Amino acid sequence: MDEKNLTISIAHLYPKLLNLYGDLGNIITLTKRCKWRGINVEFEQINIGDAIKNHDLYFIGGGQDKQQEEVADELYSQKSELLAQRDDGAVFLGICGGYQLFGHYYQPHDKDKLKGISLMDAYTVAGKKRFIGNVTVKTDFLNPQTLVGFENHSGLTYLQGETKPLGKSIVGNGNNGVDGLEGGRFMNVFGTYLHGSLLPKNPHFADFLIELALEKHYGEKIKLSSLDDKIEIDTHNSLIGKPY
Repeated sequence: MDEKNLTISIAHLYPKLLNLYGDLGNIITLTKRCKWRGINVEFEQINIGDAIKNHDLYFIGGGQDKQQEEVADELYSQKSELLAQRDDGAVFLGICGGYQLFGHYYQPHDKDKLKGISLMDAYTVAGKKRFIGNVTVKTDFLNPQTLVGFENHSGLTYLQGETKPLGKSIVGNGNNGVDGLEGGRFMNVFGTYLHGSLLPKNPHFADFLIELALEKHYGEKIKLSSLDDKIEIDTHNSLIGKPY
């Protein structure tokens, strides 16, 4: 199938409220890597009050507790539609606060529980310590296997049931600083604490998500052509194993 005849649709959920630490770079990376190959991208920002439509890939970033509270009720009102999209093969990427809302709930220290949309079997509670620094993760589903990024969170996320981690934290605290795991994945849903932003430094993960989105759109596996990623891979490799 000729890439120049392909199209995917990408939705950025609540960018006005959840967009910390360069998270917009993930959207830029996805759209650029498609366009460099001639793949058409239909893009939509979804803000408070907007109906969620059928898309191939949904992205949501991180934010402070106040912004997360504003988004939580709105996102929960769209829960049934988003679960239906997940079950239809749509791809989801959530960063930090967005990742937490992909689970069942986030429990702050002294406020009411924020209900999540249960795209994955996980939950988050507020911790007393803030985890800050570079992270290196070893996965079992990507090539190359490593992911690099930057964490800045005090929420402690715990995975359950069929939800798997993105990988093991070689450097950094990961989900909760105890079990050695970072991120979560279930079906085509992926969540992580890696800011910085994540995808420019991990082009192999960006392409993995694009291929899943194309498969959702066309109903068949499509292998992307290669790009010249020397700068991106050099950056990625330079960060492996570095805590600061």
